[in-house]
Amino acid sequence: MQQIDMNSDEFQAELEKTWTFVDKVNTQFGFVLNPNEEVNEGVAMGLARNKLLYGKRFCPCFMVIGETKEEQKTADNRICPCKPALEKELPEDGTCHCGIFCTPEFAAAQVQHEEIEEAVHAHSTGLTTEQAEILIKQEQLDGDELEALIEAKKLGMIHFTLVDTREHMEFQMGHIVGTDILIPTSQFYAKVEEIVGKKSENIIVDCHSGSRSYQVQHAMKGMGFENVCNLAPGIIGFSGETQRG
Repeated sequence: MQQIDMNSDEFQAELEKTWTFVDKVNTQFGFVLNPNEEVNEGVAMGLARNKLLYGKRFCPCFMVIGETKEEQKTADNRICPCKPALEKELPEDGTCHCGIFCTPEFAAAQVQHEEIEEAVHAHSTGLTTEQAEILIKQEQLDGDELEALIEAKKLGMIHFTLVDTREHMEFQMGHIVGTDILIPTSQFYAKVEEIVGKKSENIIVDCHSGSRSYQVQHAMKGMGFENVCNLAPGIIGFSGETQRG
């Protein structure tokens, strides 16, 4: 296999042509670049490399099958912008498999997500109301995200019901400060009736490791609860305030 020197004039010239190609694709289809520049840079370099090696901008996220050009054509290798990306991935997911091409809506959502992650995990600033409302719609939350939402709830920015799904003994040994109700999985169908009037409200469920609460999350959705989030790592992954009793 021919080795490509990324610092060579040949590669740099092809990389410049690749960026021109990317711009043309975006203009033609109304796409935009991924907000993550590292993703774009990696994909562009892979496209340029494949163009030099194979004479085609084969998708760098998939192995190129075939030794000869005829074999490569017969193998139906993905050539950028590939058919699966244009017909399925971008319309359904908002981005292609490699991630360089995005719909404007997907890119905007990614920017919002990154801002939320920075606010949550850096602990430098609290969430805005808009960020809290976006975060509460996620299927799964980590410990830092729940901690940030509890803070936002205390400030009156958002409302949700925090449900502990462990057994009473476990709850007594320690639970998250701000827990609103205990609904043990062993008594789920009887106890969930206590919050049946909150089907249209925000619910967050937790347990020791996230597995029981995950099951409860899906059971509640099956009963018509519209927005149920799960603390994915469980209480063991929560570093915020807890209490006994």
